[in-house]
Amino acid sequence: MEQHPIVSQEEWLAARTELLRKEKEFTRARDRLSAERRALPWVKVEKNYVFDGPGGRETLADLFGGRKQLIVKHFMLGPDWSEGCVGCSFELDHVDGILVHLAQQDISYVVVSRGPLAKIEAFQRRMGWHVKWVSSGANDFNYDFHVSFTPDEIAQGEAYYNYGMCKIGIDEMSGRSVFYKDDNGEIFHTYSSYGRGGEDHLGAYRLLDIVPNGRTETINGNLTDWVRHHDRYEATAKAER
Repeated sequence: MEQHPIVSQEEWLAARTELLRKEKEFTRARDRLSAERRALPWVKVEKNYVFDGPGGRETLADLFGGRKQLIVKHFMLGPDWSEGCVGCSFELDHVDGILVHLAQQDISYVVVSRGPLAKIEAFQRRMGWHVKWVSSGANDFNYDFHVSFTPDEIAQGEAYYNYGMCKIGIDEMSGRSVFYKDDNGEIFHTYSSYGRGGEDHLGAYRLLDIVPNGRTETINGNLTDWVRHHDRYEATAKAER
């Protein structure tokens, strides 16, 4: 850990007050960015996506659950995967407790993966999550929103992800997309984010960022350094002893 000077209360207060000034600048900049995000133009969703859900087949319109706003978590769990992505699981660990609050703001939250529903439900039971989760294995949803990749793309080692061509060595990547359904039942895609865009949805990072040691991510420079499925921490700790 970085060595810190030990100072008087008065010196600490002066330094903290200067940092507060910068924090307020950041907060105001974030507010402006959030307003620009909400002001983005929309794209009408023309394709009729049908998903395999716990209650049977459901369209994208059904996933709104009677609300006008829908957040979709693109969760990395492919047809041949034995379990869900660790990073996506870390993100989903933050969700169950806020679903009731999102509902009060006319928002539904649904997880979508390309894996079969039986595999999804088994992993969901293991993790203890209660969020709605459906399979897009029978449609093009994941491909159209650039979070799943064909064998040819993987063989080429490059695909379109996070709004540009980048190296791809895996069939699934993470993301989240937002949709709006108007009074006529028409659906619009309003926003998607990928890569480090997911950090804004990880409350644990907000807490790690205020403690002295910070994120301590030095191996790969991201959460793969340390995050595990939440039922694996005890086993990991025992293995490291």
